[in-house]
Amino acid sequence: MNSSWRYYWESLRTSYWFLPAVLGFSAIIASLVTVEVDHFLHEHTSWQVNWRYTGGPEGARAVLATIAGSMITVAGVVFSITIVALSLASAQFGPRLLRNFIRDRRNQFVLGTFTATFLYCLLVLRTVRGIDNEQFVPGVSVTFGILLAITNLGVLIYFIHHVAVSIQATSVVQAVTDELHDAIDRLWPKNSDQDVMGSDETPPVFPVDDAVQVLAAKSGYVDAINDEALVLAKDRDLVIRLARRPGHFVIKGTQLAMAWPRERVDEEATKRLNNAIVFASQRTPFQDVEFAIDQLVEIAVRALSPGVNDPFTALNCIDRLGEALSQLAQRPVPSSLRFDDEQRLRVITYPADFRAIAAAAFNQIRQFGEGSVAVLIRMLDTLAEIASLANREADRDALVEHATLVHRAAHRSLKEEADLKDVDAQFQIAQRQLAASNAQLKKQD
Repeated sequence: MNSSWRYYWESLRTSYWFLPAVLGFSAIIASLVTVEVDHFLHEHTSWQVNWRYTGGPEGARAVLATIAGSMITVAGVVFSITIVALSLASAQFGPRLLRNFIRDRRNQFVLGTFTATFLYCLLVLRTVRGIDNEQFVPGVSVTFGILLAITNLGVLIYFIHHVAVSIQATSVVQAVTDELHDAIDRLWPKNSDQDVMGSDETPPVFPVDDAVQVLAAKSGYVDAINDEALVLAKDRDLVIRLARRPGHFVIKGTQLAMAWPRERVDEEATKRLNNAIVFASQRTPFQDVEFAIDQLVEIAVRALSPGVNDPFTALNCIDRLGEALSQLAQRPVPSSLRFDDEQRLRVITYPADFRAIAAAAFNQIRQFGEGSVAVLIRMLDTLAEIASLANREADRDALVEHATLVHRAAHRSLKEEADLKDVDAQFQIAQRQLAASNAQLKKQD
C-alpha cells in the first residue's frame, strides 16, 4: 500500500468519529435485517419464536423509547467523562498526549455502542404500528434492542474502569511505549528484506552544481514520504536527495530536496515531488520514531518540574526509553539509499541516526533532572545497559558521551558530598560496563 494511503487510512482509523460511525452504520443494517425477519414471521404465523417480545404496540413503543432515551443520555455522560479525562491528561502529561486518548479504540467503541443502540431503537420504533387492521409489533427487533441495552450496561461499567486506569501515569507511559515499539518495528525492522546501512556506507557525492533545489509548496510537518518519490526518479531518470525527514517542520519556499540532473526537472516534476511528501499540522509517529521518544521525554520533564515533583514517573520513563533504545541498538540501521528495479540509485533519504535519537531521549531529562540524584543514577545505569546490548561501536561512543554529560551535570548541580559519591560510584560502574562492552565488540570483530 502506498505510504500516503497508509497515512490517510491510519488517520481515519484512529479518529474519534470513525469507529462510532461504523457502529452506527451497522445499527442501521441491523435494524433493517431484524425488521425484515419480523415481517417474515408476521406473514408466516406458523413459525413460532418463543423468545421474542410478545407485548402489544404500546408496550413495544415504551420499551424502545425508554432504551433510546437512556442510551443517548448515557452517551452524553460518556462524552462528558471523556472530556474530563482529556482535561486531566492535558494538565498532567501535556497537550500532545491527547491524541493517545482520542485514538483509544476502547473509548471510541464505548461511545459508538451507545449511539448505535440509540439509532437502532429509533429506526425500529418507526415500524411499530398499533392500528387494529394493520397491527405490527417487531418482536425480534424489540428483543434485540433489549439485549443491546443489557450489553451496554456492561460496557458502561467497563468504560468507568477503563477511564480510571487509563489516566494513571503508569498506564499513560505504557501506552506511549507501546506506540514507540510499533514505530520501531515499522521503521527499524529486525528482519527485513530491504537494504540496510552497512558499517562503511556513505552517501555518494551529489553533484550540487548541476542539481536543482526543489522548494516546498506549503508549510507543515513532514509526516510521511511515500513511494511516489522513487517512481518520479525512475520515470524522469533522476537522482533525488531529500533534505527533510518525517518530523521536520518545513516552511513554504524552503528547500525540500535536491534533484539531478537539472535539465530533467520541470514544474511537473517539482509538483510530483511535493505530492510525494505528506504534510500535517502536527507530528505523528507514523514514520517518526523521535516523536514517540519526545512524548516519553515530555512526561518525564513535566514530572520533574517543581509544580508536579513526581520523580518516580520520570524514572519509569527513563526505564522505558532504555528499553526502546536497547531495541534500536540491536536493529540494523535502515539504509538511506533507495534503488530502482535495475539497482540504479534513485533516492537518497535523510539518514537514520541512533546518536540523534539518543540525544532526543536523554538530553532534556538530564537538563531538567540534574538536581535529582535518583534520576542521574538511573540514567547512568540505563546508558550502561543499552551499551551492553549495542551492536555498533558508534552507538556505544554516543552512550559514553551521554554518561559523561550526566556525570558532569551531577558535579555541577549537587552540593551534598554523599550524593556526589553515589553518582561517582554509579559512573565508575557504568564506565566499567561500557569498557567491557567495547572490548567484547572488538573481540567479535
